[in-house]
Amino acid sequence: MRKMFITFSMIVLLAFLGFSQLVGIPREQTLIVNSLTGRVGTPANFNVFVSVWRNPDRGIQQLMLEPLWMIEPSRGEVINSLASEGPIYNDDFTKMTVKLRKGCYWSDGVEITADDIVYGVEMAMKYSEMSYNAVFNLYVDRVYKTDDYTVVFELKEPNARFHTNFVDRWGAWRPFPKHIFEKVEDPVTFDFNPPISSGPYVLKDYDRAGYWTLWEKRKDWDRTPTGIMFGEPVPSYVLFYYYGDATSQVIAQANHNLEVSDLTLEAFRALLQRNPYSRGYRKEYPWVLVEPTITGLVFNNEVYPYNIKDVRWALTLAIDIVDYIGIAFDGASVMSAIHLPPTPFYQQVYHEPMEEWLKNFTLDIEVNGELFKPYDSSATLRAAQYAKERGYKVPDDIDELKEMFGPGWWKYAPDVAEQLLIRNGFKRDRNGKWLLPDGKPWKINILASPTPSHPQYRNSLAAAQQWRNFGIDVNIMASEAHSNLVSVGDFEVSDNWPVLEPWGGHPDLHRMFNDINSKYYRPKGERAAVGQGPLLGRWTNSRIDEIVDEMEKLNWDDPLNIELAIEGLKILVEEMPTIPTFAYPSVIGWDEYYWTNWPGAENPYMWAGHPWPNFKYLLPFLEPTGRK
Repeated sequence: MRKMFITFSMIVLLAFLGFSQLVGIPREQTLIVNSLTGRVGTPANFNVFVSVWRNPDRGIQQLMLEPLWMIEPSRGEVINSLASEGPIYNDDFTKMTVKLRKGCYWSDGVEITADDIVYGVEMAMKYSEMSYNAVFNLYVDRVYKTDDYTVVFELKEPNARFHTNFVDRWGAWRPFPKHIFEKVEDPVTFDFNPPISSGPYVLKDYDRAGYWTLWEKRKDWDRTPTGIMFGEPVPSYVLFYYYGDATSQVIAQANHNLEVSDLTLEAFRALLQRNPYSRGYRKEYPWVLVEPTITGLVFNNEVYPYNIKDVRWALTLAIDIVDYIGIAFDGASVMSAIHLPPTPFYQQVYHEPMEEWLKNFTLDIEVNGELFKPYDSSATLRAAQYAKERGYKVPDDIDELKEMFGPGWWKYAPDVAEQLLIRNGFKRDRNGKWLLPDGKPWKINILASPTPSHPQYRNSLAAAQQWRNFGIDVNIMASEAHSNLVSVGDFEVSDNWPVLEPWGGHPDLHRMFNDINSKYYRPKGERAAVGQGPLLGRWTNSRIDEIVDEMEKLNWDDPLNIELAIEGLKILVEEMPTIPTFAYPSVIGWDEYYWTNWPGAENPYMWAGHPWPNFKYLLPFLEPTGRK
C-alpha cells in the first residue's frame, strides 16, 4: 500500500514538472493554487452562467470575473466591484438602480457598460437553463439603462434585497460580454472558449484532462476593478492545479510546487514538519482560518423525542464543548453559543452585544433554589487551558483568546440535563443507561456526512462521544445518501449546518432567517425547500416569520435589522431547534518559498480563502522572495 502511494505521488509530481517545462513559464513568477472542488469534468467549457456546475473555482470566479458587489468577511464590508456604489432603491423597494464603475473593460478591449447588464439579465430570463432564471422572472418586470453606466430594475413586487442576487459570496449573477454572446446561436450550449475576462487575468492554457488551468495577468490590468481599487496583481501567472487528496498536496508543497493548499489538520501538521517555508492562516496554534459558517447538529423536530425542547436542551447541556472540539479538531476551532459564526466581525456586531443577555438567560428549571443559567463565559479560558495542556502556546489576553477560541458556550451540566429528562418521563436503567418514557432503551441515530475529515462528520463523531458519556447509545450512520435522506426528513439527528450561512461581511441576517421562514416548510416525507438549518429539521416559529417580514420592509443597511436579528437569535437560543458548536475551520497551507505577505491573522488585509472570488483582491499585496 505504501509503495502504491509513493508511486502515485511521484506520478503527480512528474506530471506537473512536465507541464512546467512544456509551457515554459517562469516558476518564480507563477502562483500555484490547489483546486478545491476537483478535476474539471468539462475543461473546455468556461460558460459558468448556466445552472450546470462547471468548476468556477478553477480561477474563473477568482481571477476572470468581476461581480457588481463582493462580500469581504475580513474587512466586514461589501466591496463595490463593477458597481461604483451600493444599490439605490426607491421608497417602496419596487425599483433598484445600479451605477456602474467607469473605466472597466473586457479583456478584448470593449468597455463594460450597462448594455452588458441589461442584455445578460434579459438572457437569463429568456432561457430556463441560465442561472437566476427563476428569481429574475419572479421579481423583474423590466430592466433597462438610462445611460451607459446606469441600469434600472423595475420589480414586480417590493424586494429590499433584490441586489443580493448580484453580491458575490461564493456565487452570484456576474456580468458577461454582450458583444460575444449576442453572436452565438445558443448561449446555453456555448462553451465561451476562449473566455473574455472582466477580471485581472486571462486564460493562458488548460489541461484537456481537467487537472489544471493556467491564467496570465492582463496587460491592461489597470482597466479592471481589481487594478483600479487595489493596484497591479503581482504574479504574472496563476495556475490552478488539482493535486488530489491532502497527502498529495503536502508532498507538492514540500517540493515548492504548490503555494496554496487546503488540508486536514493532520496533513497540515505533517506539512509543517516537512517544509520550513509552510505556514497556516495563524503562524501558531490553532493555525486555522475561521470561515463565516457555523457548524453543529440539526434535530428532526417531527421525530420523538426531539420535538421536546427540554430534550434538545438536555442534549446540549450533556456536551462539554472544550472536549467536543478537542475530539473534532484538537481544539483548533472557534466555539459559538449562538447560531452565528464567531468571526471577528460577527463577534463585534452580535456576540459582544448579546453577552449580557446570554449571562442572564435562564432555563425553566431550578438548581439550588434558583433558575438555572446555562451560559458559560469561562469556556474560552477552559479552551485555552486545553491548548496549554496539549503543549501549545496561547496568549493571556482575553480578547485574543475570544478571537482564537470563541466568546463562550453552554455549561457542561449533565446533572441539569438529567433533571430535564426526568421531568419528561425519562429514566436510567441499573447500568445508568437512559430509557425512554415507555421503558425502551434510548438510542440516537446520527446521520453523518460520508467524509471523515469534513467538519460535518467531525461534529457527528464528537456528539456521539459526548452523548455516550452521558449514558445514551449512539449510532453514527455515515451515508453517501446523506443529503437526500436529510432532505426528506428521514433522520433523527444530522450533522448539517444548524443555520444557513449569513453573508459573512455584512450585519444583515435576513439571508439566514429567511431560510427558517415557515412559508418554505415541507412536512417529513416531502423534500425540504432548504438545505440547512431548523427548517431542514421541520422546525418553524411564528415569531421568526414576523422578524423576516419586518426585515423585508427595511434596507439591509438599516440598523433596525441588527435589533431584529438579535431578537431572532434569542428565539433560537430559547428553543434550541439545532445546536451550534464551532465555526468551520479552514486549514490553509501557504508556502512562502516564492511568495510572502499572505493575509494571515497577523495582517488580515483581505479574505484568505483561495476558492472564494475575493482571491483576486489579495494578489496585488503578495511579495516575491526573489528565489528561483
